[in-house]
Amino acid sequence: MRTPFLKMHGLGNDFIIIDERPVRYDLTPARIAALSDRHRGIGCDQLVLLRPACAPGADVFVRFFNADGSEAGACGNASRCVARLLADET
Repeated sequence: MRTPFLKMHGLGNDFIIIDERPVRYDLTPARIAALSDRHRGIGCDQLVLLRPACAPGADVFVRFFNADGSEAGACGNASRCVARLLADET
């Protein structure tokens, strides 16, 4: 299955952004690491998943993953990219 994605840049970092609001891909840490690999994958500093909001008043739930597939708590530069995407939607 092909997974649609966006590649965005923010202040020297690059991100793969996958919108899972319409469909969930259930990416494993190994798959995230493979996609993040700069020699065999798309390549990125972090991968970002957008999911349906799970709190009242929220527009989206965001998860951040490091290039090795481990989950990160947050990323300011990636958050700015997500904010741009959401702003473009409205």
